Amino acid sequence: MVMVHGDDKGLVLLPKVASIQTIVIPVPTKDADTHFISDACFNIAAQLSESGFRVEADLRDNYSPDWKHSHWELKGVPLRIEVEAKDLEKKQVCCVRRDNCEKLGIPVVALIKEVKDMFDKIQQNLFDVAKHKRDASIQVIRTWDEFTVALSNKKLILAPWCDEPEVEEDVTSRTKSEICAAKLLCSPFDQPELSEGTLCFASGKPAKKWTYWGRSY
Repeated sequence: MVMVHGDDKGLVLLPKVASIQTIVIPVPTKDADTHFISDACFNIAAQLSESGFRVEADLRDNYSPDWKHSHWELKGVPLRIEVEAKDLEKKQVCCVRRDNCEKLGIPVVALIKEVKDMFDKIQQNLFDVAKHKRDASIQVIRTWDEFTVALSNKKLILAPWCDEPEVEEDVTSRTKSEICAAKLLCSPFDQPELSEGTLCFASGKPAKKWTYWGRSY
């Protein structure tokens, strides 16, 4: 999950597994009533918690809002709620998604429903992005030369295989000395059609199934 979803800012956690789903951060401005803003943060966190969300309010006064933003982004918290006096006057708060950094002004009265909807969208978006990256990295090959090129390009390789352990060991041995050791990853449950006469990419023997191969790290 860390490698698949993380970015340059740190972790990106899915709402369903994050220990803290939402962090509420006060954003005091000059001449603002800091106690009023802190109380609003506490109340918002309490309402979300009562609705079943895993939420915390970061009310520490020895760190700036920008520092807190970076701190919780690093930890991958899916949603940040910024509470500022000018927004409270409009009876709304600013919600920031961790997955795409989108900022949304949400009315306080609709916050519970909107947070739930955002979590559903974040969960689906992270799945869709990860699946797209995975699918884009898959390369179908049929020959040894195609295999070595794909391996050099760090692809997830789908290849016809004769299903013999000795051939698997030979593939690892040959690639270890030539490029970077390859290893058999798995065989998909949903097998693509294997046409009659298809040969194993490594041995030239009749192929029995399709398998995924990749670099050994």
